[in-house]
Amino acid sequence: MRLTLQTDYSLRLLMYLAVQGDRRSSIHEIATQFEISKNHLMKVTQRLAALGYVDALRGRSGGLKLAGDPAQVCIGDVVRAMEPDFAIVECFGSENTCTITPVCALRHVLDEARESFLGVLDSYTLKQLVARPGKLRIALNIVT
Repeated sequence: MRLTLQTDYSLRLLMYLAVQGDRRSSIHEIATQFEISKNHLMKVTQRLAALGYVDALRGRSGGLKLAGDPAQVCIGDVVRAMEPDFAIVECFGSENTCTITPVCALRHVLDEARESFLGVLDSYTLKQLVARPGKLRIALNIVT
């Protein structure tokens, strides 16, 4: 299974903001730190703000910061919210034309694997992902 760039950037953005605490960060700053598209990051930020994960403030003293407590941000919830679907194979989708679907055991196996994957993500919070903020700050060259 592969997550979309949108989900990848969402998790990186949330981790970055969690390490920053109450300090507001700009899209430009974060995009530069991760060497990712500013435009793509802006779309991700808008979505995370709409979902209530990010507090985005426009203007001269604006910027981004985490909207809540990192201990309350479930990684599984973020991934579910950002991924368009988890249709690993054709038979999971509404356009299924696979002729063996009625007798195929693979769907059950893949469904179980998907649920296990999401279950592991559900067992982690953003706080756990940034448990070593000093190391993340060094990796991201963040000066405090």
